[in-house]
Amino acid sequence: MQYDPIKRSLGQVFNINPYLRALFYSLLDLLLLRSWHIRRELRAWRKEAPVNASVLDAGSGFGQYVWRLAKMGRLFRITGVDVKEEQVADCNRYFERMGMGHRAHFRCEELETFNETERYDLVLSVDVMEHIEEDEKVMKNLCRSLKPGGTLLISTPSDQGGSDVHHHDHHEGASGFIDEHVRDGYNIDDISEKLLRAGFSSVEARYSYGKSGSLAWKLTMKFPILALNTTRLLFILLPFYYLLVYPLAYLLNHIDVRAHHKTGTGLIVKAIK
Repeated sequence: MQYDPIKRSLGQVFNINPYLRALFYSLLDLLLLRSWHIRRELRAWRKEAPVNASVLDAGSGFGQYVWRLAKMGRLFRITGVDVKEEQVADCNRYFERMGMGHRAHFRCEELETFNETERYDLVLSVDVMEHIEEDEKVMKNLCRSLKPGGTLLISTPSDQGGSDVHHHDHHEGASGFIDEHVRDGYNIDDISEKLLRAGFSSVEARYSYGKSGSLAWKLTMKFPILALNTTRLLFILLPFYYLLVYPLAYLLNHIDVRAHHKTGTGLIVKAIK
């Protein structure tokens, strides 16, 4: 199942007008459960962050988290890096157009060769590590880029079905819901050990996407994406679909963010240098 073509199609629709794109960012915040978890962690981080914090979004994609961080701190300096040149150029144009180019900049770079030293107070990595084969090398690079006491915040699938791959699937040769992943998900202890080996002094990892969150993800992401992969004409029906299902998904997201999960298909990991 290819997820990137759907993302590109959505980006093209909402790029028609700059304020439509701002609406797109807001919709992603509402719909994506991982965004709920990340916003919660960012609010906690902000309480102790420098007013002029330097932030790296490692795998910035559409730029939604750079937008969120720019709104959180007027003096924050934010760098977004991504491997896709067209996406980097698009984000730079958009943030310049919205008057944020002086404090939010994007560049094309591979995290495997990322080389900066003690520059950032926070590094954000949302749904990136599962796409990278040399993940420990990237973890070391990101650790080196942080100032002493800096924070790395990761959202990634767990090995409890995080790429929508279940134990019986491996016998069927299934690749999971999202083909672009190089691993099905992380074991919670394994990712903690990797980060400690990479040079972090402490690591906290917790499950996200418990039963409530997994159901919300199916309603807001899996089912619509599966439908859109059959025909793009269904874009027209999406607003009506979300009007029906979102009240339930909103409640399920609230439950997931506030609950302690013994297991889950996602991981939220905070590592301190």
